[in-house]
Amino acid sequence: MPDEDEAWITPSSIERLSGEERFTGLEASVREFWRFALGDPRMNNARGYLAEFLVARALAISNPQRIEWAEYDVLLDDIRIEVKSSAYLQAWEQRHLSRITFSGLKGTPYNPRSGYDPAGRQYNAEVYVFGVQTALTHDAYDPLDVSQWEWYVLPRSVLAHLGQATISLTTLRAHTHQVELQTLEVAVRAAASADREPPSPHPS
Repeated sequence: MPDEDEAWITPSSIERLSGEERFTGLEASVREFWRFALGDPRMNNARGYLAEFLVARALAISNPQRIEWAEYDVLLDDIRIEVKSSAYLQAWEQRHLSRITFSGLKGTPYNPRSGYDPAGRQYNAEVYVFGVQTALTHDAYDPLDVSQWEWYVLPRSVLAHLGQATISLTTLRAHTHQVELQTLEVAVRAAASADREPPSPHPS
């Protein structure tokens, strides 16, 4: 009987690209492709990737790499972290500044061999990190200035108690306080520890 693994096409690991590599059959570099795809960090996808990168670097994770299909964005030791970002300004014309909300807090885990988790949509990380790009004018907006971000951290238990798949900045601030990027690791570990502690027994 053939090995079950033989029926699956498994991708091999590849060497990380530097950006200097050249396409075969085209006068272009990987760096030029990256500039095309991610040249405007105000775009929603690019801003999300940037927030994940900033968090990974703040947590001193060596050689971080984004995995598109993972159930969480960053792994610190055994702490699964979901990173969400929002901004007042977008890369398109606006009548008003955007209202700060964070969506997609729940998701249905997917395994290519077993399919979608029958438990359905759930909170798949232990700690949630929320980043707000705070620039209010495009003249002031500097995508490379990390001081323009506000950061908030919540354990999964708080979101589960609220039962929300989307959370506003107002609600977020009602349940936690802003932390600095430089102290993010302390806040993440504290949130993970709080979530793992057994509930205190009620006095009889």
